[in-house]
Amino acid sequence: MTIQLYNTLKRAKEAFVPIKPDNVRMYVCGPTVYDYAHIGNARPVVVFDVLYRVLRETYGEDCVTYVRNITDVDDKIIARAAQSGESISAITKRTEQAFLDDMGALNALKPDIQPRATEHIQDMLTMIGKLVAAGHAYEAEGHVLFNVESYREYGHLSGRNREEMVAGARVEVAPYKKDPADFVLWKPSTGEQPGWNSPWGRGRPGWHIECSAMSEKHLGPTFDIHGGGAGSDLPAP
Repeated sequence: MTIQLYNTLKRAKEAFVPIKPDNVRMYVCGPTVYDYAHIGNARPVVVFDVLYRVLRETYGEDCVTYVRNITDVDDKIIARAAQSGESISAITKRTEQAFLDDMGALNALKPDIQPRATEHIQDMLTMIGKLVAAGHAYEAEGHVLFNVESYREYGHLSGRNREEMVAGARVEVAPYKKDPADFVLWKPSTGEQPGWNSPWGRGRPGWHIECSAMSEKHLGPTFDIHGGGAGSDLPAP
């Protein structure tokens, strides 16, 4: 059976040819666990569950690795804890289990690996350090930001122009940025916020670096399918 998938980079549907037929690797963006799942959260689960089943049927159950992350450190989680008075750990534990229960009720198979962001902080710090060393990121006022101007191919995969990137909900315009499109890889944490020690001070990861680090950790720097988002334009560190 020939599987055809839409190639975001080429903007066209084409025959799927895995890098290694005996080791097909797929990463899908998972939920940020601060509230109960809605229909939008369920959509990628159902879509990629179908693809996961097709891949297993085509290449063999032992030849496919499906990774879907859990984002358990995020400003939305911090805000929900401050609003409700509930601890961050209680919120993330409760809403993660609710998400898994709901997806199970949809008869979706469990991914082979479900990494949590908080379990991969060191991997993120290592990746950020490589980006800084390569000139693709810089430190400013306790933050580490990705330097969009340093990477000519940035935006090519997503197909978004500079104005669209700045206007995006995940891009904050701040005076310490070299370019308005630059985005945060690491941010400082106050005493009340979750944080980890880093070369740039105590802080926490920005949203953009998490899946890059977790996908590389569990699938390697190059893998077959990234699903659930428009795609990352980060260069390989």
